[in-house]
Amino acid sequence: MSNYPSEPEFEQAYKELASTLEDSTLFDKFPQYRTALEVASVPERVIQFRVVWEDDAGKLRVNRGYRVQFNSALGPYKGGLRFHPSVNLSILKFLGFEQIFKNALTGLNMGGGKGGADFDPKGKSDNEIRRFCQAFMRELSKHIGADTDVPAGDIGVSGREIGYMFGAYRQARNRWDGVLTGKGLTWGGSLIRPEATGYGLVYYVAHMLEHAGRGTFAGKRVALSGSGNVAQYAALKCIELGATVVSLSDSQGALIATTDAGFSARQIETIAQLKVERKALTAFDQNGSFKYVAGARPWTHVGKVDIALPSATQNEVSGDEAKALVEAGCFAVAEGSNMGCTQDAIDVFEAERRAKGQQAVWYAPGKAANCGGVAVSGLEMAQNSQRYSWTQEEVDRKLQEIMKSAFDDGLATAKEYVKAADGELPSLVAGSNIAGFIKVVRAMHDQGDWFA
Repeated sequence: MSNYPSEPEFEQAYKELASTLEDSTLFDKFPQYRTALEVASVPERVIQFRVVWEDDAGKLRVNRGYRVQFNSALGPYKGGLRFHPSVNLSILKFLGFEQIFKNALTGLNMGGGKGGADFDPKGKSDNEIRRFCQAFMRELSKHIGADTDVPAGDIGVSGREIGYMFGAYRQARNRWDGVLTGKGLTWGGSLIRPEATGYGLVYYVAHMLEHAGRGTFAGKRVALSGSGNVAQYAALKCIELGATVVSLSDSQGALIATTDAGFSARQIETIAQLKVERKALTAFDQNGSFKYVAGARPWTHVGKVDIALPSATQNEVSGDEAKALVEAGCFAVAEGSNMGCTQDAIDVFEAERRAKGQQAVWYAPGKAANCGGVAVSGLEMAQNSQRYSWTQEEVDRKLQEIMKSAFDDGLATAKEYVKAADGELPSLVAGSNIAGFIKVVRAMHDQGDWFA
């Protein structure tokens, strides 16, 4: 990649995948897959465009919009749209690259892509957001479609933004297509979609606990980061299953429970309403049961913890924080966010897994653990194609089946391609990477995208 501008986030995602492939027996058995990796690491298409809109003061504003259409071997490009001032091509390529293999693990016919803009919805009025979404979709609508590319929401893009963009697409193209997921329930959305990433994360970890002989969520102390959609529903599902949730966080700091009771479901719902109002966690009435640590992430402040679920953004667990979690007794770490752990943190968890057998900390990467969101997006696409809606119970049952399949697939693939000592827990990061990679590159080979 030396002839390209530095893209640190994408390079990190590429190296994380490539290193696990190199450390396995995959290339020994299939040396031609090195060629496949070289091809798969280059997006099929990158679209970059300007977005010109008018603020409430009548002033012209301009932002950069993007869509990285990374791989369509398994189906239409599928991945979210992120509106955040940090958005750049490196971040979107990392997210799109991860999305390829995450979508493969769902078993549904979806390729991988990602997009967004360096637009900050915070502090903007509804009218400003509507005007921006309409201007953004005027250009994006030329490049997407129900059988071509189906974006969803991500950071900064909730149901409100999806609605504005869907309306702009419908007017621009004169078509009602299932072209976006995360839609309202009365116009093509799916039940369980808002909950899916958080619920799916917990369903996945439940299989980890069972396989490792760690029981169920009942009685476990769970540290969560983030306080958005993923963290909220993961917390509610943990509480429903009998766990104690001891932390949440936002970009300004961490909220830590100071009593054994942790967060209640009602308190999580209060925080969810604060987020709808775009308020920080500092606005939460702590009532003497919590402490707010400004500028901090929760991992070194939660004390004894059994399960850690980073669910905010990328690189939110460092190597030192990973060591702190191990010292605090943590035995399961699963990413609700994409690439939530730095490579140093993954190295800490994987070294512990190799050294301590069944009693080790067990780490699950986001491409497996948080694939529930895109899985239900895929189910929303299926319902749109049928012009039919499934019940909440049907969607939840399918989500549980997909999460079990993703876990089983990663587990079986790790056992097949990664050497392990007796009693050692299989590497879920290696197994998930290899399983997703094999599915994608075999489809690419069958379609002539690479040859050797």
